[in-house]
Amino acid sequence: MSQAYNHVKWCLAKAEKEIKESKKLGKSPKHRGLLKMKPNTEEAGGHITKAEHNLKGVVRFKEIGFSDWSIAAGFYSIYHCFLAIAFRFGYESRNQTCTVALIEWLREEGKINLDSRLIDMLKQADLREIHESNIIDIREEYTYGTKILIEDETAIDKLIADCREIIDITKYIIYN
Repeated sequence: MSQAYNHVKWCLAKAEKEIKESKKLGKSPKHRGLLKMKPNTEEAGGHITKAEHNLKGVVRFKEIGFSDWSIAAGFYSIYHCFLAIAFRFGYESRNQTCTVALIEWLREEGKINLDSRLIDMLKQADLREIHESNIIDIREEYTYGTKILIEDETAIDKLIADCREIIDITKYIIYN
């Protein structure tokens, strides 16, 4: 069993346990893992729309001199693509590392054709080898740090290209 598969199993068990605990306490069912459900192309399409919206944010933030926010918008553009893929295959995710593990596992299983470079961009540092284009590290630096401008605009241009690529791939996965 791969690490991604084991993580997906753990995420499914986590959600199930948290939902049972919520119900036991008389609260509405909530979870912070993965929930298996019926595939939902409509919901997947909504996440593609959100990914495209966030990509517009990346571009606009760059134009108005808020490039630090471009990074966060780029992260969420890619993440919403992953959520779209999850819904396409019948999963609801409420946990970023669980979402990434699911995408990685779907790739390993041959269910999606997605370059590992694009998946690695959203992997947490403790779950991956150091990857130069990891958007999580950059997003945290610019979200929680004091820098307000990204000097090297080619980094944002690359992020825009990566977002466009993954949106196109996601649309193919969802609608074909």
